[in-house]
Amino acid sequence: MKILSDPSAIEAIKKAKNIVALTGAGISAESGIPTFRGENGLWTKLSPEELASFESFYQNTAVVMEWYKHRQEVIKKCKPNPGHYALCELSSVPEHFNLITQNIDGLHQRAGSRDVVELHGNLLENYCVRCGQKYSIEEFDDVFNNAMNHVPRCNCGGLIRPNVVWFGEALPRENLELAYNATIQSDVFLSIGTSAQVRPAADLPVLAKQGGAFLIEINTQHTVLSEEADLILQGNSGEILPQLVEDIKTLLPKA
Repeated sequence: MKILSDPSAIEAIKKAKNIVALTGAGISAESGIPTFRGENGLWTKLSPEELASFESFYQNTAVVMEWYKHRQEVIKKCKPNPGHYALCELSSVPEHFNLITQNIDGLHQRAGSRDVVELHGNLLENYCVRCGQKYSIEEFDDVFNNAMNHVPRCNCGGLIRPNVVWFGEALPRENLELAYNATIQSDVFLSIGTSAQVRPAADLPVLAKQGGAFLIEINTQHTVLSEEADLILQGNSGEILPQLVEDIKTLLPKA
């Protein structure tokens, strides 16, 4: 069964040279990673101020790092789903393709995607707040397990933190610029599994639409973006994306 039956969507994709995909927590949830918002979201159970700010990290380092260590273990056990693999396949179809994600789990890269623009960082990376030394997940495990009271410190004595964007922190400037530049050049923009509530990522699909891109939303439920979307595909991205990519491949010559 074809996903693309809308004539305007078919025409837009036929003309497309630049396709951009923005992914949110929904695609990761299908791999077993809890979302932050929604009925069973993490922030319905835990206060973000207690776990996702530099102030809380500095004042309650052991508690915060034990929480993030737990999340790292969850992520390591999860695997990419068909939606992740479909986006990897899509990258070779249009003339230009950009994958932007709000997720911090690295599942797109594990599915084979390259040059992923990570807006909120990567939980499987860590660095020292004093000297900036980077720690792989394996290196961090060693430091964490041997740290007194689970307070991981670098050789320089600085605290080691996860490479994620916390509340009150700015997004990585280079990645944000890459995301904006790709968005304003997009002909087709896919908003996948995102609540469209977290700025500045939530601004990207609106910016794409304002620039003339055909906006497709893929989500299990309507969002604040739904009224702006040119086409809404409601359901699991792991089911919709593989078929959508097959449809797009029939409309676009492989680059």
